[in-house]
Amino acid sequence: MDRPFGLLAELTYACPLHCAYCSNPLNLADYRDELTTQEWLRVLAEARELGVLQLHLSGGEPLQRRDLVDIVRRAAELDMYTNLVTSALGLSTRRAEELRDAGLDHVQISIQADERELSDRVAGTPSFDRKITAARLVKELGWPLTLNAVLHRDTIDRIPGIIDLARELGADRLELANTQYYGWGLLNRDRLLPSRAQLDRAEAAVRAAREQAGDMEIFYIIPDYYSRYPKPCMGGWAHHQLTVAPNGDVLPCPTAQALPLPRASVRERPLEWIWDESPLFQRFRGTDWMPDPCRGCERREIDFGGCRCQAFQLTGDAARTDPVCHLSPDHEIVAAAVRAANDPAQPRELALTPRPHPRSVALGDAAR
Repeated sequence: MDRPFGLLAELTYACPLHCAYCSNPLNLADYRDELTTQEWLRVLAEARELGVLQLHLSGGEPLQRRDLVDIVRRAAELDMYTNLVTSALGLSTRRAEELRDAGLDHVQISIQADERELSDRVAGTPSFDRKITAARLVKELGWPLTLNAVLHRDTIDRIPGIIDLARELGADRLELANTQYYGWGLLNRDRLLPSRAQLDRAEAAVRAAREQAGDMEIFYIIPDYYSRYPKPCMGGWAHHQLTVAPNGDVLPCPTAQALPLPRASVRERPLEWIWDESPLFQRFRGTDWMPDPCRGCERREIDFGGCRCQAFQLTGDAARTDPVCHLSPDHEIVAAAVRAANDPAQPRELALTPRPHPRSVALGDAAR
């Protein structure tokens, strides 16, 4: 493919939750100058012209944007399939009905755990009951429902309960995704990375659940720190998806803002030029950029050298082989983290968690 089919629109990084695994940028103050409603509507039109069919509305918390209904309505007019990725805090009956009438196609709600006390502790705020109410509302209004649980050391042993909760709520799809170590997740990696024994129990629980009768799809992602080979970089750098950050920066993946590469913004260039010609999108496209051992590896067009953001965050060089790969000259970085995760004597402290910026309540006003 030479055209993107998916756009992740990160409407705002403001969020009512304070999860220690948050992958949003650490420097949230740099993203306060958010795109206006009219700018987002222009971005959607340019994305559709470029070939985008799927629009994922995320953040932060997209419900913090007061113009969310306008954005959904325009996407529906452009014949885009729209998916709201949300904590569900703020999804009142009235707001949900407005979004349904505007043409929203699908809702994905994050859950932190299967019981109130643990869930609220992980989220950093009382939220479990509101999430459950919102999930039931989604089904009442006829939407397909995906539940997404980010797993880590404190919650991975709760998989059986999370699966039971998802079935009780009538979820059509359950995503059990181990924490990816970017942003706050990387800062808190020593506290969050599960042990090998926990992973073994988790995989057994998922297998058992899949063998049970039922229509709910269960999708499980292990932490790549325990993999022999790295995960593909978004199916290939700038291959079939793109991300637009709240301030208009366009990224090949949601965490690429940390890379020391020339920026590309919809406030400065059309989306088509950014996709086709910008140095940012060209930098790691294809395989010609690869160093050894990736250059001669038979998997180079399978995992594309692994994650560029992870390579940079762990080695300081975005062009290095992802240290997750057992062939990487930097693999010891990951191996040491895994050994620490399996050492019961290892201290596990939690870094400070992100807070929404003080303008979060008013976001979207300037767009009108």
